[in-house]
Amino acid sequence: MITVDQKRKIIQVVNVMETGTPEGRYDVISIFADGKNGSRQITYGRSQATEQGNLRNIVERYVRANGKFSAALEPYLAKIAKQPLVNDAEFKRLLKVSAQEDPLMRNAQDVTFEVLYYEPALHFFQNEGFDLSLSLLVIYDSYIHSGCIPAFLRSRFPEATPARGGDEKAWIKAYTTVRQDWLANHPKKVLRPTVYRTQSYLTAMKEDNWMLAKPLKAHGVTVS
Repeated sequence: MITVDQKRKIIQVVNVMETGTPEGRYDVISIFADGKNGSRQITYGRSQATEQGNLRNIVERYVRANGKFSAALEPYLAKIAKQPLVNDAEFKRLLKVSAQEDPLMRNAQDVTFEVLYYEPALHFFQNEGFDLSLSLLVIYDSYIHSGCIPAFLRSRFPEATPARGGDEKAWIKAYTTVRQDWLANHPKKVLRPTVYRTQSYLTAMKEDNWMLAKPLKAHGVTVS
């Protein structure tokens, strides 16, 4: 059973991995050439939703909440993920200022990341018989960063999940190790430096911090 404090710490660690602070930087906008066919795209918010992914979900949720900048952002709903907005200065300005000035945008992000990432990660965690907090952190991080636990990575190691008779720690360590190798050699060079994520988790495993009872160092930031 994951406690409220453990969930808070899990989310804080992933926030650090995404935007550098445990609280998460809701107004952060980055541009990466990690879209379809190497295209440049916006990544936005506390857990860096992508323009070609779930950015539209955040904006739509915010518009429906009748936020301060809803009227200005609503016309973009027909454009997000359908035409590139990476060079649209006004769109990027609206994303940034809405996160800075309107709690409804921050809430739209929180709800989106909860519903589309944390809850599916928790479902996988529970269905596959996992129990340890660090296991959920590894799984949630993978959902945030890759959208899921990729089947092709699971096929690269023989360990079984606890629900299938395997050892929890062995599966998590094996998955994290193959994920690190995949990221380090990824064809999209922009993803190669993100091995700081898996390195942090492997270190936590070596420190026997499976219940996240001890501080965890995430990309140079200590999360207590």
